Amino acid sequence: MGLARRLGHNAGIIALAAALLATTAAEGLYRSGIATRIEYLYTDLWHRLAGPRQVPRHTALVMLDDPTLNERPDEPLPFWTPHFARAVATLRQVGVKVVAIDFIFSGSPERWIGKLGLIGREASRNYDQHFREQINQGGVLLAGFRVGAGDTANDFILPSPDYLLALPNLDMPGHVGLANLPSDADGAVRRFALVEAPGEFPKKEGMPRLAFGALAATTATGQDSQAKVWRFGGREIGAESAVPIAFAGPPGSFVALSFRKLLAPNAVNDPAVRALAGKVVVIGAGYASMNDLHPTPYSTSIGGANILMAGPEIQANVIETLLAGHFLDEAPAAVRLAIFAAVLGALAYACMWLSAWRSVVLVILAMQLAAIVGHLLFKQDFLFPVAHLQAAMMLVLIGQSLLRLRREERERKRIGQMFGRYVSPQVVTALLASPELPELGGQTRQISVLFSDIRNFTTFSERLSAKEVVELLNTYLERACAVLLAEGASIDKFIGDAVMAEFGAPLAQSDHARRALRAAVALRAVAVEYRVWVRQRFAGRDLPEFDIGIGVHSGEAVVGNIGSSVRMEYTAIGDTVNIASRLEGKTKETGAHILASRDTVSLFGGELKTGTLYCLTVKGRAEPVEAFEIVALK
Repeated sequence: MGLARRLGHNAGIIALAAALLATTAAEGLYRSGIATRIEYLYTDLWHRLAGPRQVPRHTALVMLDDPTLNERPDEPLPFWTPHFARAVATLRQVGVKVVAIDFIFSGSPERWIGKLGLIGREASRNYDQHFREQINQGGVLLAGFRVGAGDTANDFILPSPDYLLALPNLDMPGHVGLANLPSDADGAVRRFALVEAPGEFPKKEGMPRLAFGALAATTATGQDSQAKVWRFGGREIGAESAVPIAFAGPPGSFVALSFRKLLAPNAVNDPAVRALAGKVVVIGAGYASMNDLHPTPYSTSIGGANILMAGPEIQANVIETLLAGHFLDEAPAAVRLAIFAAVLGALAYACMWLSAWRSVVLVILAMQLAAIVGHLLFKQDFLFPVAHLQAAMMLVLIGQSLLRLRREERERKRIGQMFGRYVSPQVVTALLASPELPELGGQTRQISVLFSDIRNFTTFSERLSAKEVVELLNTYLERACAVLLAEGASIDKFIGDAVMAEFGAPLAQSDHARRALRAAVALRAVAVEYRVWVRQRFAGRDLPEFDIGIGVHSGEAVVGNIGSSVRMEYTAIGDTVNIASRLEGKTKETGAHILASRDTVSLFGGELKTGTLYCLTVKGRAEPVEAFEIVALK
């Protein structure tokens, strides 16, 4: 039976309350960030399932790789600035929009040459001349790194002063970007901010301000590096906005051009080099010993290989996100709350109408559906907090389970108190252990009804005092009830000296007819034994011999709480009850002590010793009733 049926018209209100509580909890988890790491598992899985998501159109990657280094094994990297100058010149010739060099040239070869005095003074002044000339022409961005709060120059790792002095208009914020890659709590890089640190940054005037990828994108679109808001893809992005990176795909989605291609003779006619025209080109390190590798959504261990992504490729993904205007949008607060409330409200209401195990199945299916929808939304560049919604679904299930347990405990207590007056403790225990509690409002059941009446009770009442009559009746009923309860009867009521009992309600009993006839025979034996007590207790009072009549009939009846709002009792009503009562009355006419209808005898399922078969006309029925005199059980 569903919980909502028991709660009636309050079901909707309770479901709404459960939904509001679960929504508040989910939003609280979302804002506090407690469950964010679980959410990462989903978003990372979406990335891995999606594979390559787009072909980069605005950004390209050139990597200084091992084949390039192997061609010049005797040249240390700090002395490669002439090669960088040649590469930049080649890129400029083919029409590259911006060259972003993801190396930190913190040392100057010229300074080393002059300090060591290894070659002539002319070389110490002109070794980097071509590289400085390329920087000074503009369109070339250098990389720095923030290591402190930004109060002083010592909080930054910057290019050598020789290169800073070559910047156009000495504009360091417009030509040096900070290559820091902020990571989430689990160490993976998933988002970026245009300004590398929030607040008033940098604190020292003239220092680099924008993140490396953001500076490349603003330069390519001609926007001011000193602005507070920038426009990409038709939307404005503030300095402190944390923007999810719309990765083009797993590591390697940017097909990197080898740096040696730019150094080759007649490189400007190479189709691979000419394909870089009009793009922002990131030049970075891709050789085996580099230390610029980072975890990304493609790196977590669940559901995929633990593959790291090179820093220059992450920077390229940041630039492509901005220039392509291809963003991963997180659900706005209003949309998120509306979806939380709608889904959780529907789930809470549905669970109230279902049994406990069906509610568990429903919640599991709902959680799986939420994951599927979350993946489909991701494919449409929309991020929804699936894990938070699933956590709230579990809270709904737990809350409904607690409510169900509390409600059923109250009902079981009430039923125990009610039926404890009618049935044996064993039946009460079995009733409460049953997974389906009885509907107290009334239900149709196949039962057997037993009526028993004391013969000549009027004479006993006339010849005994009122106190003695009560003693006689109570002593007998105590013994009679014991044998009835032993057979699992529900003692319906006492009508003066008569007893009405049902078998098969409130706890269903497939052998109700057998129990009823066994109880009738046992009850007859109790009456025979009770005669001795009556003779001894009321000796010399000229009382008739104590005897009883019993009628039993089996059939369909309505059982449940019958009555008014003032007084209500659990009883059975219907034709089956009437026939049992009439058969008990016919025992006086026939002289039989027990009369059982043919319906009851046919359901007995065993051997009976019967006497006369009567065809009786009973009040209220046009057709006669066939009834057997029951003598004993074989």
